[in-house]
Amino acid sequence: MKNLRPLIIGIIIGALATYFFCPRQSIEEGNNPPKKIVKPKGVISVEAAKILNNNWNKERKQAVDSAARRYGREKDNRWVWWPVEDVENYLTYAKHYSDSIGYNMTGLRVYLGVYGNIKGSKKQNLTTMFVVPTGNKAQSNASTLNFLPPTEEDIPIPPLNNGSGGNQNYPQ
Repeated sequence: MKNLRPLIIGIIIGALATYFFCPRQSIEEGNNPPKKIVKPKGVISVEAAKILNNNWNKERKQAVDSAARRYGREKDNRWVWWPVEDVENYLTYAKHYSDSIGYNMTGLRVYLGVYGNIKGSKKQNLTTMFVVPTGNKAQSNASTLNFLPPTEEDIPIPPLNNGSGGNQNYPQ
């Protein structure tokens, strides 16, 4: 009986230590803790977006649409739309691809482009936009000291394109 006391006390202390020092998840949390929602830098108001759109209409619309008329179109594309799922999938793909080729992906660039003379295409000579991941070459920890900040460059990953486009103005 004297030999069982230290064993029982050890089990009780072990159980208490496990209870207090091991992380627990509540049933409501499940396996995924809620993500903190952070408003990104650069978010503007709807009113500011309308002003930017109106400025574009004043300063660029005539020139862009006159270029479209040279190719037999009344108006050129004003915007490109991608489904949220495509954007999320592309971000996951681009981050994974960047890591695999030795880059740290830090952002995205959106470029304007023109499809060109693609015979029989609905997109012939229309403006498009495509997304290119940006970042910098990953440096090993054993490299020499570098006092220059890393430069943001386009990462050689296939860009995201083929969203649907249109020529309506931003809603007033």
